[in-house]
Amino acid sequence: MELLAPDTTARIDTTVSYMSRDPHALSVTFHLVDPAPVVWRLDREMILTGSLAPTGTGEVHLRPTEDGKLLLRLGPAGDSATVRCDREDLRRLVHDTFVLVPQGTEEHHIDWRPLLDCLGR
Repeated sequence: MELLAPDTTARIDTTVSYMSRDPHALSVTFHLVDPAPVVWRLDREMILTGSLAPTGTGEVHLRPTEDGKLLLRLGPAGDSATVRCDREDLRRLVHDTFVLVPQGTEEHHIDWRPLLDCLGR
């Protein structure tokens, strides 16, 4: 992925991952200069929608480009970062998550134990 700045573009090492126990989202980890990586969780359906047309509210906005890329604007308005990635690579990964956890079956994959433990059950 690439970080887009007003006067330059910088490649960013990233890791995109998916866990069926957290079935609605992909995690995008940005490995920056700081020792602690920055992690954003992106809704998998929002990624598919954003690969076709602009979408998003709040701190996550996605928009396809004519050259086959996908722009992700992450962060609050006025203090956000724009990242560019290959749209088809990300769409393929999201498609694979739907093979692993089909739409409509997500609730069967959620690990409820941490919540129940907190509630004292």
